[in-house]
Amino acid sequence: MNRPEQGSYHISTAGGETVRAFVPHPLPPVPPLELLGTHQRLLERATHAVGRLDSVSVLLPDPQLFLYAYVRREAVLSSQIEGTQSSLSDLLLFELEEVPGVPFDDVVEVSNYVAALEHGMARLREGFPLCNRLLREMHAKLMARGRGSEKNPGEFRRTQNWIGGTRPGNAHFVPAPPSEVDASMAALEAFLHNDTDGMPLLVKAALAHVQFETIHPFLDGNGRLGRLLIALLLHKGGLLEEPLLYLSLYLKTHRSTYYELLDRVRSTGDWEAWVDFFLEGVEETALGAVQTARRLVSLFEVDTRRTQEVGRGAPTALRVLSALRQRPLIGLSQVCQNTGMTFPTASKSMQQLVNVGIAHELTGKRRNRVFSYAAYLEVLNEGGNL
Repeated sequence: MNRPEQGSYHISTAGGETVRAFVPHPLPPVPPLELLGTHQRLLERATHAVGRLDSVSVLLPDPQLFLYAYVRREAVLSSQIEGTQSSLSDLLLFELEEVPGVPFDDVVEVSNYVAALEHGMARLREGFPLCNRLLREMHAKLMARGRGSEKNPGEFRRTQNWIGGTRPGNAHFVPAPPSEVDASMAALEAFLHNDTDGMPLLVKAALAHVQFETIHPFLDGNGRLGRLLIALLLHKGGLLEEPLLYLSLYLKTHRSTYYELLDRVRSTGDWEAWVDFFLEGVEETALGAVQTARRLVSLFEVDTRRTQEVGRGAPTALRVLSALRQRPLIGLSQVCQNTGMTFPTASKSMQQLVNVGIAHELTGKRRNRVFSYAAYLEVLNEGGNL
């Protein structure tokens, strides 16, 4: 459905130029969304897929193992959309403090993303509301180190920003002027807290994401935080027990369509086309995550049987395999910490896993060696170019 333009233009000055900055109307859209027929079927399919994803804990012997790796996969993908070149292996190596030499700037941005998500989830579990204060706290974590750390982490912007172009005057889009950011974000917060509107949670998440990106309330990091907002909403609203639904790969794959639909919402009010795209992404992403979990369960079962056949050292080798499941890139000192083994025992057991092709030594060093659970990483990397 086409509606009037979904906001108003305010004359703003930025970089010595006069620009038209877009201030979105508060949500929900007027007139209301029409989610009938095909729209409703997409919503039902997406909701069903999310339900299957929420039950993934039934498949996995320890859902936290999957969550640890999947959150980091998402951190890499979301950061790649913003232009970083860091890989999943870079991030996991960076988290091993004993391994120097990992490129700092890109990987620290990814590490910050993990910290922001974990902070947000911890606060929600404490009973803290999903509100602007929490978003500012998460932004402070997101921008704490590396590029952008000088751009007022944790604070809504007080200067004009823009999207695309080399300056405000030739920008593709100029978000709300700083004088309107607080009011626009307050209206978005009110929409998030409105439990009486009868709007399905997936639809609310779709609308909230667009509104956040349109306001662009921070000087940097808006894209990453706007994608995190989706995961937090679905968890807070009860659709997902754990934050396992991340659309970064879908949005990265369909980037041009994504930006085109954001523009259409603002200019023509075609929220329905955006919601359809969003719901298709939710279904595709949720089903993909379920398939990934199933593949990991199968991998763990096969490798457990292989490890049980190594001979007398099988019990300790199984403990090392368990440590690799927790951290698919790991050093021997961390294996000792996680298992309580002595260093010689851990080294001997890891070598048994190397001999049967489960573990792979990465560093070629006699000391501070790092090992990978390569098959696990390959499952996570599929389709994401990580």
